[in-house]
Amino acid sequence: MYVGTLSFDLLLGDVHSLKEKRSVVRPIVAELQRKYAVSAAEVEHMDLHRRTIIGLAMVSGDAAHITDVLDRCERLVAGRPEVELLSVRRRFHGDDD
Repeated sequence: MYVGTLSFDLLLGDVHSLKEKRSVVRPIVAELQRKYAVSAAEVEHMDLHRRTIIGLAMVSGDAAHITDVLDRCERLVAGRPEVELLSVRRRFHGDDD
């Protein structure tokens, strides 16, 4: 069994309230969940309106599959014009951990 995680540190564009922030973050989280069957959520900076960290995780019996899906998730978030991707943290856990 393998577990892969990603943390995206994002700077949001023209956002002036927490309500506007939710209208940007929720569709990203929903698209990640729908397209790639990963668990995803906003995990930090809930009280800041221009910053967020989105975390996601997935489990698979195939390490190559996890790597492929995490790469696709990273490209999806990086390609969103309404956010600036500041950093990505990737973790991979296998049977040896």
